[in-house]
Amino acid sequence: MGLLETIREPGDLNSLTALQLTELAQEIREFLVKTVSQTGGHLGPNLGVVELTVGIHRVFSSPRDSLIFDTGHQSYVHKLLTGRQNFETLRQKGGLAGYPERAESEHDIVESSHASSSLSWADGISRARQLAGETDRYTVAVIGDGALTGGMAWEAINNIAADKNRKVVIVVNDNGRSYAPTVGGFANQLAALQYELQNKLDKVRLDSRYERTLTTAREKLQQGGPLGRMVYQGLHGMKAGIKDVMVPGGIFEDLGMKYVGPIDGHDLEAIESALESAKNFGGPVIVHAITEKGHGYAPAVNDKDDMFHAVGVIDPETGEALAKPSDKSWTSVFAQEIKEIADERKDIVGITGAMLIPVGLKPMAAAHPDRVIDVGIAEQHAIAMSAGLAYGGQHPVIALYATFLNRGFDQLLMDVALHKAGVTIVLDRSGVTGPDGASHHGMWDLALLQFIPGLHLAAPRDAVTLREELREAVAIEDAPSVVRYPKGSVGTDIPALERLPDGTDILARTGEPHTETGQRDVLLIGVGAFARLALQVAELLEDRGVTLTVIDPRWVMPVPSYVVDLAGQHRIVVSMEDGVRAGGVGSRIRQEMRAAGIDTALNELGLPAEFIKHAERHEILEEVGLTPQKISSDILAQLSGTMVPFARGEGEKPKHTL
Repeated sequence: MGLLETIREPGDLNSLTALQLTELAQEIREFLVKTVSQTGGHLGPNLGVVELTVGIHRVFSSPRDSLIFDTGHQSYVHKLLTGRQNFETLRQKGGLAGYPERAESEHDIVESSHASSSLSWADGISRARQLAGETDRYTVAVIGDGALTGGMAWEAINNIAADKNRKVVIVVNDNGRSYAPTVGGFANQLAALQYELQNKLDKVRLDSRYERTLTTAREKLQQGGPLGRMVYQGLHGMKAGIKDVMVPGGIFEDLGMKYVGPIDGHDLEAIESALESAKNFGGPVIVHAITEKGHGYAPAVNDKDDMFHAVGVIDPETGEALAKPSDKSWTSVFAQEIKEIADERKDIVGITGAMLIPVGLKPMAAAHPDRVIDVGIAEQHAIAMSAGLAYGGQHPVIALYATFLNRGFDQLLMDVALHKAGVTIVLDRSGVTGPDGASHHGMWDLALLQFIPGLHLAAPRDAVTLREELREAVAIEDAPSVVRYPKGSVGTDIPALERLPDGTDILARTGEPHTETGQRDVLLIGVGAFARLALQVAELLEDRGVTLTVIDPRWVMPVPSYVVDLAGQHRIVVSMEDGVRAGGVGSRIRQEMRAAGIDTALNELGLPAEFIKHAERHEILEEVGLTPQKISSDILAQLSGTMVPFARGEGEKPKHTL
């Protein structure tokens, strides 16, 4: 039995010797490489926080002390140390989540994996402890992977620093690419000397006696008349100057918060020493740990793109992907097209929030490095800045994961839409994304954007329409435009039978319309990638003798006029969208139909307004009833009048209220 197998709760770490802890760290890395290579997941970030997580659990007592991980994808080691070692089902339906999850363990607190929010949680939890008189409980936040680039983190630091008595420890997991280890004997000796000196300085500065002595000396000098005040000012200035040279934490201490570091985030002794000092101080402290993403696993360390930030199924020996996608992805189609558009138009500016490669802006950045801006994890800033770029004559294209648009909603509404700014937002990973779970499903945007005045929203169904609609979007200069598409393979092209004057595509027609009413039975509206689902439903219904029309609106905001007109020519309308149905595209179409006086029943199909757990995309769609078989069965029941909404009777003429 290995050491890892004996760890069932954090307290089990306390009996291990220094040598055993080193062995445990090695076992954890081997375990992560072996298991995550079989399931996929966030490998690099977790290899980088092994010693850091072990140290935190040895110094603090979870769950009495609250541990918060930002972002939550660096919590795999925490899961292992809190009794969750069944990683063979990681990120699979019914298995371990890829992020902290309260249902799994009392040691997990914050489930959202959106970055930069952990310190606000820490502020709130520590305030609650203080108000409850629980002054012996600590709140520890681990923040890294660029999360400090988010402005929300600094808002929280500003508030935490204002209270000198709250027991908050902020561990900065600094694995940034700007960290480049020095090499050579002289450099190693210099680094060791600087670390030893810094470690001694930290211990002095975090000793309560140091604080009391400093306060007493300050008061006496300031009370000592003009000479005393002059001496104090001189000493204070000298101290600040020395501090800025010796300690890279001036920005934190300028806010009034104690700073420890930088420490080697892979040295367990140094980690525990720093954390113990921070704990004993009794007030807010920043502990700055330098770590290496992918540490201990050569394929990750040597991957210059993202150090195996997230991997699929890989060969654990080489790190090579075992299941390479044979089909082109939605992201790659966008990447190629936006680069070509930027080649043609000098006013196109790409913007990303710390995700240059995942969202497909790398080719454009390589060709036009001065016209691609990475703002860090700062979606609010990205969108507000884009309004300024548009005002200055540029056309910004902001590429985000759909789930992260939520963070910039106010800026989209008040900075972009209110000012009629020509800004294009491209939403990757829209709809059900699968294994990353509730906080990563891009299922909110279709409903979230419905009421923004003037906004244009496109949902391409294939590679051809993605290229078309992207070009149409960047041609809009007096309003925001949004193009959204899902994760994964773009699939084969879906040709249209006919394109109507407003851009609506007719994808299929079956049977002849009723001789008296001119109606067909069903109008199927497939939004974006769900056009393929609509065609599958149509095939099943055609076999049952149902007459129908399948359309792709292409632009779902504003609702194309022909969509409304076609609704009046069918007994029932069924809309299908890869987003929440509450307030979604189907609801908007229903409103436009009523405004036009069309009384045809409409059934809006989409995702429930619920937080959907992690599973494969097809498993989730089956669970919520979005399969061709279930949809076609329900439509047959609606046509026969045995299920609401009831279709108009066969041969019954529509009632126009206007």
